[in-house]
Amino acid sequence: MSFKPANNIQDLQHFGEFGGVNPSISDSATYTFLSAKKMFDTFEGKAEGCYLYSRHSSPSNLYLGEAIAAMEGTEMAHVTASGMGAITPVMFQICGAGDHMISSRTIYGGTYAFLKNFAPRLNINTSFVDITKPEVVEAAITKNTKMIYCESVSNPLLEIANIAELSKIAKKHHIKLVVDNTFSPLTLSPAKLGADVVIHSLTKFINGTNDTVGGVICSTTEFINQLRSVNDGACMLLGSTMDSLRAASIMKNLRTLHLRIKQHSKNAKYLAEKFEQYGLKTVYPGLESHPSHDLYKRMINDEFGFGGMMTIDVGSLDKANELMELMQNNNLGYLAVSLGFYKTLFSAPGSSTSSEIPEEEQKEMGLSDGLIRFSIGLDDDIERTYQMMNQCMKQLHILS
Repeated sequence: MSFKPANNIQDLQHFGEFGGVNPSISDSATYTFLSAKKMFDTFEGKAEGCYLYSRHSSPSNLYLGEAIAAMEGTEMAHVTASGMGAITPVMFQICGAGDHMISSRTIYGGTYAFLKNFAPRLNINTSFVDITKPEVVEAAITKNTKMIYCESVSNPLLEIANIAELSKIAKKHHIKLVVDNTFSPLTLSPAKLGADVVIHSLTKFINGTNDTVGGVICSTTEFINQLRSVNDGACMLLGSTMDSLRAASIMKNLRTLHLRIKQHSKNAKYLAEKFEQYGLKTVYPGLESHPSHDLYKRMINDEFGFGGMMTIDVGSLDKANELMELMQNNNLGYLAVSLGFYKTLFSAPGSSTSSEIPEEEQKEMGLSDGLIRFSIGLDDDIERTYQMMNQCMKQLHILS
């Protein structure tokens, strides 16, 4: 694939108001007009480059949206105050009362809870399917289906969606394919594989410092303008607006994303190979044992590797908790949810990020009690990290 997402970010250049190398931060909630007509035209969407009110848009937010659209290869992007603040408006913009959507059965717990428990209150219903089987996805389509939703790399089981095949199905049935690419920025470019809408939680890898929450929606100019419409746009009317100061902060961190993703991937692959060699049940897309390894290898922008997310299964929740506490006590990372931080983060998804999913459904999808999800950090000496983790596992008799 000739698409170079990191180059697209690098090629964007903005000057600050006084010639600064960082664009000026627009620290205003509202903006003045020199004429009443210009205000009217802006309300009507007929005035380019004019700002009305920061819930609508601001220069800082537009700079960040432009950069992420360039990274994903879409016409436009709109940033939001959180990842869920990106996911839910997209669903409301595409689906209304009486509509149906299809979702992967393995997705972030908050998204699952919204689709399972909240959307039905508005008469929007969802079928949860095995997204790795395109024939199952197509069989679930009804006359009321408006969209297919999946994560490029699923949370927490790291299942891989065949985005190109899902896109063919979506186009055949005139429905939208929406892909959450939070686990694989730069590594994967879903829009180039046929996704209609690409979503990220900016909180994670893109920001990388776990000091803010944020989200983004990447799509066509037409769809983003629909979301922003003052009359019926879900982003505009639901109000999940990102603060300008946070947008400027994330914009700075975005500039180092290519370096960070390469190191996350390098470290995760090293640890995954070591754990698997030692006999641990390890899931990582970069391992040949991963059922979708070949598919993922064909889809990725290979200079960025296979990503920083991996799982191991230590057999029971008690053992998982013991190991995570011991690793934290040995400064190997944090027992914490989220991902994309410069330190390794680990959690037991069944009792944390996927706890919204009922226990019987967790078992059905293969989410076991002893599963630990790792977001591998930027450690310089990953061999040292492995040796320390190995000692923790031996101390708890997980490894012999």
